[in-house]
Amino acid sequence: MNAPLRTLVVDDEASARRRLVDLAASEPGIVVVGECSDGLQACGDIERLAPDLVLLDVEMPELDGLEVVASVGLDRMPATIFVTAHSRYAVPAFDADAMDYLLKPFDPERFSRAIAKAGARVRAADGTERATSLRTAMSHLSGAGEPGSRLWVRCGDAKQLIRTDDVMYIRAEGNYMRVHARDGEFVVRERLASLLAGLDPATFRRVHRSHVVNLDHVKKRLPWFGGDALLIMSNGCRLTQSRTYREALDDVRGARRPA
Repeated sequence: MNAPLRTLVVDDEASARRRLVDLAASEPGIVVVGECSDGLQACGDIERLAPDLVLLDVEMPELDGLEVVASVGLDRMPATIFVTAHSRYAVPAFDADAMDYLLKPFDPERFSRAIAKAGARVRAADGTERATSLRTAMSHLSGAGEPGSRLWVRCGDAKQLIRTDDVMYIRAEGNYMRVHARDGEFVVRERLASLLAGLDPATFRRVHRSHVVNLDHVKKRLPWFGGDALLIMSNGCRLTQSRTYREALDDVRGARRPA
């Protein structure tokens, strides 16, 4: 009889983490040995607990899922199932590879299939094959930047989809992004650079270390102090375009008039 897979659950959202733990605990071949709320803790627990399998959220503060793998090392990283709420990471190539992913929201049947696939791979693959599979998976994830027309945002305890066309600008607030849209303000738990990678570069530009703007909602650009510029948005908000990003809007031609 095969020994159960010692599994570590990593997700910064408490409700999502609890669901992963509950689903994992219900699988006959799984023993949950720990749970982590961020990437830094995950790196330490992977080293300390030496799990057979990690359920790893891709988007997290401090260290994201890819950075966890890079920090631990491909050769020392256990078998991994990536978990994400962003469809741009749901690369079909995963279905043919040793690693798997779970796209939120997923049902228990999809979870069971991922666990069964991971279990078979853990018992059949050696460390070299696992490292090769992880390298392929990370390549898929880091290159999964096709711009989308929808964006997952937080609304209370739930998540909802909003149209990227309705996003006026995004402001970084610590480990969170605050999305300012036509219908209100929303929170995204993702780093600004990672979030920007999934947006259309023809429409969204980074104009400050803490700001990304939708060009269709930029009404005016005025000179400001020290080489900076002042952007007047369609909702009347004023944002600084820092001199570090002073060329971010220089190639704009024929932009649509702000609504």
